[in-house]
Amino acid sequence: MPMIYLTRHGETEWNIENRLQGWKNSPLTAKGQLYAEKLGQHLQDIPFQAVYSSPSERALQTAQLICDGRMTPIQTDARLKEIHMGEWEGKTHDFLKQNDLEAYTSFWETPHLYVSKTGESFDVLKNRLLEFLKVIQVKHREETVLIVTHGIAIKVLLSHFKGTAMEHLWTSSFIHGTSLTIVESTDQGDVVLLEGDMTHAKQEA
Repeated sequence: MPMIYLTRHGETEWNIENRLQGWKNSPLTAKGQLYAEKLGQHLQDIPFQAVYSSPSERALQTAQLICDGRMTPIQTDARLKEIHMGEWEGKTHDFLKQNDLEAYTSFWETPHLYVSKTGESFDVLKNRLLEFLKVIQVKHREETVLIVTHGIAIKVLLSHFKGTAMEHLWTSSFIHGTSLTIVESTDQGDVVLLEGDMTHAKQEA
């Protein structure tokens, strides 16, 4: 089964402004680009047989910066997109607290019960991510794969890898931009070897 290197896109302008992004996009900041480059340097000795990215521009640009100089092509897959937040996208956290407090509170405190009026539920996100994961596990047995996706998507995947319930989604490590998670996928189950690591951000360029 594959060895999976999983990372989130780099910091974006909307991250700084505390805006929800979802399927909408915001450009990487200079810091986001730098950390992606540093992660690429950190992983330069890892031979990836395949690289997959969310088609969202912020994720694809991050993948391109990480893989600069590599010959392995970057493949995009829509199943790796962030949770679709509908009318919330582009809105700040403060705006949602003031204008949609009940749903906003459910999103963060009871994700297993969260219902979106115009976007996706966490279960819909989980189903498409696991559909993608099954393909990877069959197509890339005994290979090392890099996946560039989004913060909530990674939290949902970690919940699956650890076998924890959706209601405990937010209890694991915070997933910073370009943080590195490594998962060994085996026939007996998935083992999280590294979670949300930011060692590369502290290294000299």
